[in-house]
Amino acid sequence: MKKIFGAKKNQEPPPSIQDATDRISKRGDSVDDKIKKLDAELARYKDQIKKTRPGPAQEAIKARAMRVLKQRRMYEGQRDMLYNQTYNLDQVAFASEGLKDAQQTMTAMKAANKELKGMMKTVKLEDIDSMQDEMMDLMDVSNEIQETLGRSYNVPDDIDEEELMGELDALEADMDFESNSVPSYLQPDKESDLDSELNLPAAPTGHTPAPPNRQQEDELGLPTVPQASIRS
Repeated sequence: MKKIFGAKKNQEPPPSIQDATDRISKRGDSVDDKIKKLDAELARYKDQIKKTRPGPAQEAIKARAMRVLKQRRMYEGQRDMLYNQTYNLDQVAFASEGLKDAQQTMTAMKAANKELKGMMKTVKLEDIDSMQDEMMDLMDVSNEIQETLGRSYNVPDDIDEEELMGELDALEADMDFESNSVPSYLQPDKESDLDSELNLPAAPTGHTPAPPNRQQEDELGLPTVPQASIRS
């Protein structure tokens, strides 16, 4: 049967968007190269027209330049068409990539949702509340244990206010007795008033008037010379 009808050929997979974009980009590059060559040729013809005198020779150069210009416009049209095709393929590629990203996001969210549901089944609010209550009870027991271990021994707790005041008065009397029983030579020295011990008179504070027969003295203690008055 294969010899009669022939074997079915394997169909090639359709080109991807990236393959089509690369192919069109290569065609666009080749068209750009041709346009650049035509631009260089038009520039050369322009210089020749400026240097050639008006006449048949100049007209021939203009005819060649016109033909090159028409070719350039044709290539420009092809380049614009290729650019439009590339733009359309880029839009399709962006849309396709966006859909792929959305599919991956949905798949990841479904997997996370399933995982969260499984975790929620193992965690119950009642268990958390009971655990918190147990922790509070354990903390109370721990505080009681610490207080019990920190309790002081041989300290009476039934001391009333009168007994406390009596103990304080007795303590104050003991302190006064200890301070009076210290000898004088061991007690701290007190500042003595040398003037009272020596019975010295107090120094005068004001200025006493000088005797009438005593000459006046200057600041250095020397007698002042009387100034003579000049009569006119």
